[in-house]
Amino acid sequence: MKTTTRLRSLAVLAGALLLLGAGAAGAATITIVNNDGVGEGFNDATPRVPVGGNPGTTLGDQRLFVFQHAASIWGSILPSNVEILVRAQFNPQTCSAGSAVLGSAGPTTVHGNFTNAPILNHWYHQALANRLAETDLSVANPDINATFNLNIDSGCFGPGLLWYYGIDGNEGANIELLPVVLHELGHGLGFSTTTSGTTGNYLSGFPHVSDVFLMDNTLGLHWDQMTAAQRVASAIALDHLVWDGPEATLQAGAYLNNRPQLVINSPGGIAGSYPAQGATFGAALTLAGLSGDVVLADDAAGTDPNDGCEPLVNAAALAGKVALIHRGTCTFVAKAQAAQAAGAIALLVSNNVASGLPGMGGSDPSITIPCIGITQAAGAAIEANLGSGVNVTLNLHPTLLAGADNSGRPLMYTPNPFQSGSSVSHWDVTMNPNALMEPAINVDLHDTVDLTHGHFTDIGWFQGVVPVALQDFMAENVGDGIQLRWRFADPNELGTLTVERALDAAGPWAPQPTEVSRQGAYTTAIDTRVDPGVTYWYRLRVTDREGEVQVLGLVSARRDIESTLRVALGAPAPNPAAAGTTLSFRIGQAQPVKLTICDVSGRQVRTLADGTLASGDHTRQWDGRDERGEAVSAGIYFVRLSTASGVKTQRVTIVR
Repeated sequence: MKTTTRLRSLAVLAGALLLLGAGAAGAATITIVNNDGVGEGFNDATPRVPVGGNPGTTLGDQRLFVFQHAASIWGSILPSNVEILVRAQFNPQTCSAGSAVLGSAGPTTVHGNFTNAPILNHWYHQALANRLAETDLSVANPDINATFNLNIDSGCFGPGLLWYYGIDGNEGANIELLPVVLHELGHGLGFSTTTSGTTGNYLSGFPHVSDVFLMDNTLGLHWDQMTAAQRVASAIALDHLVWDGPEATLQAGAYLNNRPQLVINSPGGIAGSYPAQGATFGAALTLAGLSGDVVLADDAAGTDPNDGCEPLVNAAALAGKVALIHRGTCTFVAKAQAAQAAGAIALLVSNNVASGLPGMGGSDPSITIPCIGITQAAGAAIEANLGSGVNVTLNLHPTLLAGADNSGRPLMYTPNPFQSGSSVSHWDVTMNPNALMEPAINVDLHDTVDLTHGHFTDIGWFQGVVPVALQDFMAENVGDGIQLRWRFADPNELGTLTVERALDAAGPWAPQPTEVSRQGAYTTAIDTRVDPGVTYWYRLRVTDREGEVQVLGLVSARRDIESTLRVALGAPAPNPAAAGTTLSFRIGQAQPVKLTICDVSGRQVRTLADGTLASGDHTRQWDGRDERGEAVSAGIYFVRLSTASGVKTQRVTIVR
């Protein structure tokens, strides 16, 4: 499940991250061409204090530094011997308290039937066409034009919601500029089609190279095989337009998590699996899932008495049940807060429009129940059968992926009605974890690698290049230090690998001892030798099978001061539990800890830990028995973790 996700609209074309050894791939030079006037945008001389690895001392300098940093990331990724020029400017754009266009970008020209074109009679974005032709096909024009919203810094999106110009990923409540620039540059580099989604017409009679891989999984046809009318219908065919390029599909299988689902267990007439959208807050869904009977929330007020936006009048009926609440009026978080306060064990939010799933965005760490969005049709079916009782399970599908179709192909964004600037040329918003090329920026994005690697490989960016490919590389603050995760396209290409660390992106660099382990296709390493409040930079030094040494990747993370003192109590798993459940918790420093189980009256029934524990992650097993070794009765129990910083609580249901 995604955590603390903030969504904002993005116009048109966008960017992600593939890390390749520059020596093997032939690094591209990407130059930012300042198109702002005197005193505006990149030329704004307002004094600023350096922030988050950005040394700029004026507002304009800090903006330009972020753009140049994003360009250097892409430059280390792309194999091109033709300079890529990005004409960029800050201008006032649409912005309100509800939504804002952060930026937009696209190719200045497109080209077809050039020397070395992999597919004839198809358009290619200028930068990609130049790379394949090995010459500049439009010397008079920059390759990409990019515009970013100047109004964000005036607070138009909300109090305190300004551009964050650091490059360390610590934007807090602000909007980090770096992933937005990476997103938009990615559009300009090739992540979009020139074919109209509203008319279905090709640009000047030619399809785009992307149309070769845009496939409607109902028709079994690609966009360059359809009629214009078929393309128009495909552009609004929710969950049916996929990217079937082999590289992106392969990468999706390793990158995407299991798909959230709602399983209706009874009554038999509506039993089955239904699509669901996981929330960015609350307990994570599991394969085992959580089951319970559904009760419709009632607030007896407003235009919809079942939207949970006013005080609930049937709160007692929701205790120990799965609450069903309509989408509308108030936030998803507010609905979850109301359901949890009433004692519900989970929340279903049914959509208020016929098409699609509720977005389920928001943030509140106090919400501990699982929450999902379901379609309007699924919600209506449940409500129609509540008289006889409806039992459901909220869980993850054992094989299907979030953001892919049932064949594992990544889904494109195709809402109905068509959304100009967003539809078709973005990944679908159901992807989990989030992808940089979705139509809205999420706060868990920074400079990480995702499916754009496969997409760019499919359209020809790496044609003729056989490098050691680092497909994912990320760093994040965790309980024991800073965790690094990476994945190579072919681990067999590697000879040796060394993690290097620095206090600045420019170095100096030194080898860093880490604790390394494997997690499926990923390798993880924990750097425990970190100080609170310090930002660390990491890269990988790799020797391939031929003995060539390459330096790959550039990521950063900061060891938060508060994380060294933080206490966390995870959701019990499984929950509900019949034979027992696992309780996980983390403490940031050695201290006295008491972990107990209490019944709904507050009576303590079992003590699982009582004493001083070392800092780090801990687990305890509860077998569903009390202090005398007798099985407790079925019902709701509370896990209480008491430390010097206070008490944290989770709910667990015992079934017999």
